Amino acid sequence: MTDIDTLIANTIREDVRAGHSYKVPDASGYIKLDAMENPYALPADLRDELARTLADAVLNRYPVPSYSTLKQKICAKLGVPAGYDVILGNGSDEIISIVATACARQDKRAVILAPTPAFVMFQRSAQFAGMDYVGVPLQEDFSLDMPAMLAAIAEHKPALVFLAYPNNPTGNLFAEEDVVAIIEALGETGIAVVDEAYQPFARTSFMARLPEFPNMVVMRTLSKLGLAGIRLGYLAAAPALLDQFDKVRPPYNINVLTQVAAEFALDHLDVLDAQAASLNDARTALAQAMAALPGVTVYPSSANFITVRVPDADKTCATLFAEKVMIKNLSKMHVLLANCIRVTVSTPEENSVFLNALKASL
Repeated sequence: MTDIDTLIANTIREDVRAGHSYKVPDASGYIKLDAMENPYALPADLRDELARTLADAVLNRYPVPSYSTLKQKICAKLGVPAGYDVILGNGSDEIISIVATACARQDKRAVILAPTPAFVMFQRSAQFAGMDYVGVPLQEDFSLDMPAMLAAIAEHKPALVFLAYPNNPTGNLFAEEDVVAIIEALGETGIAVVDEAYQPFARTSFMARLPEFPNMVVMRTLSKLGLAGIRLGYLAAAPALLDQFDKVRPPYNINVLTQVAAEFALDHLDVLDAQAASLNDARTALAQAMAALPGVTVYPSSANFITVRVPDADKTCATLFAEKVMIKNLSKMHVLLANCIRVTVSTPEENSVFLNALKASL
């Protein structure tokens, strides 16, 4: 009989064997404030209409492989410049993987570079694509360390530089002129990937500047807008560059139910935009309330979450967990995030529960 451990040792990559799966905690019975989700459902009348629309979805056939209708709606409603198109992914995670796979060379180790702390999937995608990852620490205020970034670009000549705008997990927007300087420093040797997952809350974007920078691509997701459950990401780029990424995209990677639900939601984008505006107002109120607490430092956020430094992150998270409130403990993620926690902005009721639990933890 084959020994399973020997089989794994002989077949599975060493770095995969040494690593860990991406863990998502079970939030059953908890107020879930750890994943930057929109807490608001669609209004009841739209849910009923969506149910009827989904009931008519053709499930016995593969999706239309070009996804032309959905892509046209994304381009028309979400600010993609004229003459530009998008490719779609199963959430932004697949978009990141597609871009990394397309740029992972077989003749030498290509490099992905990003400021750190950053979205964990930048580094994981580099690893799984067989690329090297270079992280350049942010400054203490979470702004870009531009001398270090430009020096790293000159030294490592990365194929890809990922810039989350706003950044996750810190929530801040990098200075626009710094992003432009990085794009220009890459020139014809690298691609800048501007990750605008939280654009509905930041209300600023590099999307309109795509024609200005052929080596920039803009990546977004519908998850933070209020559609996390359907898992749809998209990426816009110069047409010739987009064609190369599309060669890597798996066929039929977006399922029919996601396609139908996304098209429906884009026809009612005003509802989702209004929800985002409400969350922005709530973000301001929540940040002010936390800033008034002793020992709490609140960092500026242009996303739908707030990063906060507390005296003891482990104690705070344990207290909140005991009160059935789930947030993200960032303190083990990076030295710059010592005793930091991240909380999703939610409804007034859930924000109030969180604040009371936070006060108790202090």
